[in-house]
Amino acid sequence: MATLQLYGKLGANVIGGEVSGDAAQMDYLSDTVRATLHNNTYVPNIDVDEAFTDATNELSTANGYTANGVALASKTTSYNATGNITTYSAAAFSWTAAGGSLVFRYVVFHDDTVSTGPPAKPLLGYIDVTGSGNFTLNDTLTFTVTPGGNGLWTATVT
Repeated sequence: MATLQLYGKLGANVIGGEVSGDAAQMDYLSDTVRATLHNNTYVPNIDVDEAFTDATNELSTANGYTANGVALASKTTSYNATGNITTYSAAAFSWTAAGGSLVFRYVVFHDDTVSTGPPAKPLLGYIDVTGSGNFTLNDTLTFTVTPGGNGLWTATVT
């Protein structure tokens, strides 16, 4: 089971940025949130990476993958007052290798709707699929991400 790691600047970008006068950037439910595949030469830095342009080495359009990935469908948020937990979720999504293999390590999530910044196309988080090295999805096989009972991620108020 892999865990989604949030980028550090996500909270600031949702609420209004790090500079006075910045506008709130993201609306998880209304905006197009996309998941993309990146190989192991991208090294996520949760303290620095903020915009989709920081998430280098996305796979190119080939072998069943389309650049800029897939849009998340059926996004939801729910708040549980008992545990002070907000859960962010979406429907399962997948890629099927076709005509060759897909070689990747990370699934990166970004808001594709925000076109002006700072930052344009803000990053939300990523999943390290293997923990080290690339994963090879051979031709005709499917890689699926299915959010569990805790959604894609949760936020807890303490």
